[in-house]
Amino acid sequence: MSTLIIFGLLVILMLTGMPISISLGLTVLSFLFTMTQVPVESVALKLFTGIEKFEIMAIPFFIVAGNFLTHGGVARRMINFASAMVGHWYGGLGLAGVVACALFAAVSGSSPATVVAIGSILMPAMVRAGFPPRFGAGVITTSGGLGILIPPSIVMVMYSVTTNTSVGALFMAGVLPGIVLAAFLGFTTFHRAKKYDYPRQPKATWGERAKAFRESVWGLVLIVIVMGGIYSGVFTPTEAAAMSAMYAFFVAVFVYRDLTFKDVPRVLLNSANMSAMLLYIITNAVLFSFLMTHENIPQEMADWMIGTGVGVIGFLLMANILLLIAGNFMEPSAIVLILAPILFPIAVKLGIDPVHFGIMMVVNMEVGLCHPPVGLNLYVASGITKMGITELTVAVWPWLFTMLVFLALVTYWPAMSLALPKALGML
Repeated sequence: MSTLIIFGLLVILMLTGMPISISLGLTVLSFLFTMTQVPVESVALKLFTGIEKFEIMAIPFFIVAGNFLTHGGVARRMINFASAMVGHWYGGLGLAGVVACALFAAVSGSSPATVVAIGSILMPAMVRAGFPPRFGAGVITTSGGLGILIPPSIVMVMYSVTTNTSVGALFMAGVLPGIVLAAFLGFTTFHRAKKYDYPRQPKATWGERAKAFRESVWGLVLIVIVMGGIYSGVFTPTEAAAMSAMYAFFVAVFVYRDLTFKDVPRVLLNSANMSAMLLYIITNAVLFSFLMTHENIPQEMADWMIGTGVGVIGFLLMANILLLIAGNFMEPSAIVLILAPILFPIAVKLGIDPVHFGIMMVVNMEVGLCHPPVGLNLYVASGITKMGITELTVAVWPWLFTMLVFLALVTYWPAMSLALPKALGML
C-alpha cells in the first residue's frame, strides 16, 4: 500500500509540471510526516550524511572542465583532427562529427555539453558543404549521447553514489561499449551518406593530419591524464576530476588562449549553476531513497520479482522497458537517482553484475536523451539547428534505431562491459 501511495503522489506532483527535484522532496516529506513516526532530526541527518560522499565532488569538477573545454577551442580542434582522418569517406563531415563527439565525450562527461560544443561548429559547416540539415542534426543529436557513456561520465558518478559501485570500474566498463556504439553510429552515418551520395571532402595529406593532431593534442592529452591517472592508481576519480578542471583551465586560457581571464568568472558561474541544479536533485533523491529503504520497498519488490520466476533475461527486458518509458518524462540524473535504488537490489539478487547493470542503465539514458518529450539532446540540438522538435525527432530515427539495437547487445552480452575491468583486476 505504501508503495502505491509514494509513487502515486510522486506522479501527481510531476504531472502538475513541478520540477522533479521538488516533486521528490515533497513526496518524501508529505509521506514521512503524515504516515510515519520518523523524527525530523533523522531526516535532516540523512540529508547531510547522504550527500557527504567524496565521489559527489567529482560532479562539479567535471562540469567545470567540460565548460572550459566547450568555450576554449578544444572542440573545434578535435573536429579538425577528426575531419582530417575520416573526412574523405562517404558522409565525411558526419563521420567526423561522430569521431569528434567520441573524443570530446572522453574529456567532458556530459551529453548536452558534447552536443553544444561539437554541433555549434559542425552543423553550419555541414549545411555549407551541402548536407541536408536533418542528416547533420541526426548525427550530432545521437552522437552527443556518447558524452555519458564514454568516461568520464557524470551519470556514472551518480549511479556509483546511489549504489556504492566503484566509479573506476564503471569508467573502465564504459570504454569498450562507448567505442562500439561510436562504430555503430558511424556505420549508420556512412551507410546513409553512401545511399544518398552525400558530399565527401578531399583526402587530407599526412602532413595535414599531423598538423591537425598537433593542434588538438592538448585536448587529447586530457584523456590520458584522467583515464591513465585513475587506472594507474595515481589518483582517484574525484581527484582526476579536479585535475581535469585545472588542466582544462590551463589549456583554454594559457595554451589556446580562446578564453581570457575576463571570461573565467562567466564559465565558473555557469558551472556553479549547473552543479547546484544537479546537487539539488541528488539531495532530494537521497531523501527519496531513504524513504524507500525505510518502507522496505526495494526488498519487497526484489522478493516479489524473484518469486514470479521471471529470471535474468525477463528482468533485464522489464528493466529496459521501464527505463525507456522513464526517459519520456525525466532526464538522466533523475532516472538514475530514482530507479537505481529500486532496480539495483533486484539485479544483485538475480546475480547480475552491478557494473554491467550500471552500463545498461547509462545506455538507456542515452536513448532517452534523443527522443521526445523530454530528450535533452533534442532541445539542445533544436537551439543549434533552429529545427522544431517534431522535425528533429524524425531526423534522429535511423540513429535512434541503431542505439536500440546496441542497447539489446549491451544488455545481454555482459562481457562487452566487464572485459576491461576484469582485465585490470577491478572486478
